[in-house]
Amino acid sequence: MKHPSTIATVNATGITTTGEATGIVDLGDSISPIYVIGTSAIRESIGMGCIQQAISARMAPGVSRFVLNPDAHFGHGVPVGSVLVSPTHIYPGPVGVDIKCSMSLLQMDIPAECVQEPHIRQRIIREIESKLARGRRGPPGRPVNEQTGFEAAVKGGAKKLLDRLGIPTHWSGRCEDAYHVATDGSSESLAVRLERLIREKSIRDFAEKCKQLGSYGGGNHFGECQVVQLAEDQPAKEIAQRFGLRDGCVAFLSHCGSRGVGHALATNQFRSLQQKFRKRSRAFPSGEPELVYAEYGSPDAETYLNDMALGANFATVNHLLINSIVLNAFRKVFPGAQGDLVYFISHNIARREWIDDQYQWVHRKGATRALPAGHAELTETEFATTGHPILLPGNPRDGSVVMVAKPGASLTAFSVNHGAGRRLSRTQAIANLKRNHVDQSLAQADVISNCRNYPIDEAPDAYKDFQEVLASVEKAGLAQRVAKLHARFVIKEAKS
Repeated sequence: MKHPSTIATVNATGITTTGEATGIVDLGDSISPIYVIGTSAIRESIGMGCIQQAISARMAPGVSRFVLNPDAHFGHGVPVGSVLVSPTHIYPGPVGVDIKCSMSLLQMDIPAECVQEPHIRQRIIREIESKLARGRRGPPGRPVNEQTGFEAAVKGGAKKLLDRLGIPTHWSGRCEDAYHVATDGSSESLAVRLERLIREKSIRDFAEKCKQLGSYGGGNHFGECQVVQLAEDQPAKEIAQRFGLRDGCVAFLSHCGSRGVGHALATNQFRSLQQKFRKRSRAFPSGEPELVYAEYGSPDAETYLNDMALGANFATVNHLLINSIVLNAFRKVFPGAQGDLVYFISHNIARREWIDDQYQWVHRKGATRALPAGHAELTETEFATTGHPILLPGNPRDGSVVMVAKPGASLTAFSVNHGAGRRLSRTQAIANLKRNHVDQSLAQADVISNCRNYPIDEAPDAYKDFQEVLASVEKAGLAQRVAKLHARFVIKEAKS
């Protein structure tokens, strides 16, 4: 467990090769290794800063397993694209400030040729933008106010709330988790907690933050119009069809989270826990304040989990509302169009799951749950015999995919990557990528956007080779592709 011997056991990239698409960081005989999922090209791209973060997290109190997925890159406290498992400790860092940042996919019956012409795509973009929440303005025509936001945070995808917001109520069944409850199993305790936070002004401008329901936010969040291409492999194709995917038809992929509500909840929790550590003279793991923790069952852990539940519920309603808005926008352009939610799945959350013959907290930081067919948690769901959909965004030029888990995902605590993962930091991307190349690469792929200039720090070349990332997952036996998604246009809220 000593730091010097840890570094001595790994090669120049910090990884000892154990297979074609896996590696380990060997931490000695007394502690299980860090699993690194990646082809040789991916493993060589993982920097020592990311490896050191992983080592620090793996050696933190109560951690039983740590995984680096192929999209892993340096983050705050822990790498983005990692999985931290513990039966005894709750770590806010591996959840982060965008609680339940997630992906969702809406499938429609609109043929691909209907969105071939750029002017049609531009019209759809305008329709969607006109219906999304903007700034201090909630989504037009939707009853979004402080009361709605409060109910969203407390009850999540409750059918009465969805119905009032004009969201199909059966979509709650297409969510990884339609709602989250307090540690005592009730939503009433969440209401009491949120009332106190508002009363004490721990969440500033709560009423204004509620109006963000139905919005994407900035950074790497987006909405993308896609054309679905089902896998040629017949078993994979049949799984895709059972998911509701339609070959050659339009779908819409969304990436966003809990907006200002989740950010405020997470930031308050980090500040509170870190202050308590300092007041009690407790040492942060590896001296890293972002690795602050609370022992499961303690008042601090319960408070964090309740606040995480509030943020996660808000994120759920935000996603479902966006999908309803997008469907209605497409119907404005294509009257009579039909659409349905394929799935909604998180990649920034802590969930209590059965891992290694016991219940443990699986913290996924930029990592996606991957439960295969036959997994106990999918019993009595429509995904029991297939596994659930895994939504993985690549980039608008090179496409995205839908995957399904295989039994081998048990190696990674039933988790896979959440996308391509950054190759360049935002600063590096802005300094090294050229505007004309970014614009030209998207134009050659016939992808348009609502941006005057597509953000350079979000350019496809700022991210890892998506095909190499996917090959890592498949060669490691974690999951397989069932469909590819080809982008036709992109909506970014923070235009440049």
